[in-house]
Amino acid sequence: MNYSFKSLWNLMFLFVGPAWFVLVWMIWSSGQLKTEADQHLFFGLVIPGFILIYLSGFLIQKRHAKKLQGMHS
Repeated sequence: MNYSFKSLWNLMFLFVGPAWFVLVWMIWSSGQLKTEADQHLFFGLVIPGFILIYLSGFLIQKRHAKKLQGMHS
């Protein structure tokens, strides 16, 4: 592999991010979120969820690096 995990992960999110935004916009504009509570719940799950998924990639990479380091010791 010629690229680091971090580079590939960021590149993947560069492409996934706009697709995620389009999906969120489609749900938002569909009229399914009728009340303000529905809208707050939707954004309260979607935005932190996106950030959590993004950050989890770095946690996975860190655990994998530790595992590889243990195998080479």
